[in-house]
Amino acid sequence: MSAEQPTGLTVIVLAAGGGTRMKSKTMKVLHPIAGRTMIGHVLTAARAMEPDRIVAVVGHQREQVSEHIRSLDPDVVLAVQEEQLGTGHAVRVAMAAIGEATGTVVVAYGDTPLLEGRSLRAFAAEHEAAQRAVSVLSGVVDNPFGYGRVLRNDEGDVEAIVEEKDATPAQREVCEINSGILAFDAEFLLGALPRIGNDNAKGEYYLTDLIGIAREDGLTVGAHTIDDVRQTEGVNDRAQLARMGAELNRRIVTRWMHEGVTVMDPATTWIDADVTLGPDVTILPGTQLLGATVVGEDAVIGPDTTLKDCEVGAGARVVRTHGELAVIGGEATVGPFSYLRPGTNLGAGGKIGAFVETKNATIGDGAKVPHLSYVGDAEIGEGTNIGAGTIFANYDGVAKHRTKVGRHARTASNNTFVAPIEIGDGAATGAGTVVRHDVPPGALAVSSGPQRNIEGWTAAKRAGTAQAQAAQQAAEQAAGGALDAGRDGDQDVAES
Repeated sequence: MSAEQPTGLTVIVLAAGGGTRMKSKTMKVLHPIAGRTMIGHVLTAARAMEPDRIVAVVGHQREQVSEHIRSLDPDVVLAVQEEQLGTGHAVRVAMAAIGEATGTVVVAYGDTPLLEGRSLRAFAAEHEAAQRAVSVLSGVVDNPFGYGRVLRNDEGDVEAIVEEKDATPAQREVCEINSGILAFDAEFLLGALPRIGNDNAKGEYYLTDLIGIAREDGLTVGAHTIDDVRQTEGVNDRAQLARMGAELNRRIVTRWMHEGVTVMDPATTWIDADVTLGPDVTILPGTQLLGATVVGEDAVIGPDTTLKDCEVGAGARVVRTHGELAVIGGEATVGPFSYLRPGTNLGAGGKIGAFVETKNATIGDGAKVPHLSYVGDAEIGEGTNIGAGTIFANYDGVAKHRTKVGRHARTASNNTFVAPIEIGDGAATGAGTVVRHDVPPGALAVSSGPQRNIEGWTAAKRAGTAQAQAAQQAAEQAAGGALDAGRDGDQDVAES
């Protein structure tokens, strides 16, 4: 038997409890942390063990929980605990759902988001190597108050788990605690589950009673002490969720720094569990990388940037930007104060500049939208420059339409492109142009007529206002200047 990979393995994840202390319409195990739900983290850890099967026990809001579990891992077996009658009853429901099992059964909980697959693998491997009937995943803590204590005999075998309220003063001095995560020999588990009673204050069937049953049968019970005991910590309310979120983020950020990513300010940097970062990425303060975001090597992200489910190419620079479901090419620049909405695709070496919003837009290699523009439902060819203050008018009140701008076009400031239109390769537009029709390649499009000044308009239409007063004063100053210039000319004539 391999000490690295247990065989004949079943993992049961308990996720039937109501989680009333969360005070939420959302089931406790569905609350997100680092981009995954809590049960999503536990299922990821369970799947890393490469088990024969995973069984999730659901109860409260089971439709919501079941649908989520199926979306994460369709191969998970779902078992419904109609009444929540304790952990022993929940495992009975799980075993009934699969019918039979051999080898090892590991029982975990759906509210332990720090749990890691490698820790579960080591736990199950030691359990099998020692040929135990029951193993407890335990931890040693400085302050064990409130936890069940693991009591061992002189040989180091586990004799019992005693709860805080039932412990003697000497037992309370024990610092080894029960995490609640257990491993069983499947044959023993199937035979012993019906023997668990519910003669207790809550009338529930406790899984830990199997430790006493195994001892009565003369079987071996042991404990595997995990060094990182926080992996086994559960979440019961929003305050704990926030603390666990901060701790998980600290671990994620630290891991990426160890793998060659520069994080200027870990305290203000948030990275989700499914984010992928290349070597020599630099993350500046106030940055959030969420979802399945991928950042290529040598890219610089931040400060004050949020990217969710985005792809950033090698060497790109993204500053003070919010992006979602967007692709940013290698060596491209984005920001500051840019908003990249879903469907944005910026080519290599391209630019999306200050106060630019994009949506469902493909911007070619080397193309630039430098300032103060909205680009929606558009295709911009390579090397094209879009002038400041340009609006891609993509919506006619009923439907969305696309605008296509060709390669190496030059459009001027304050343009409006009324879709659907096409501006050809190498074309140009004049300042202030409203483009309503296609522009042929190499053509210049202008829509405004010659400028016409209507003299005296302010005095006629805005009489008595500050505007009219300012205009009158300017006219008087201009007239006075002309008069002075005339006098100087007369004097020059007289002197000659």
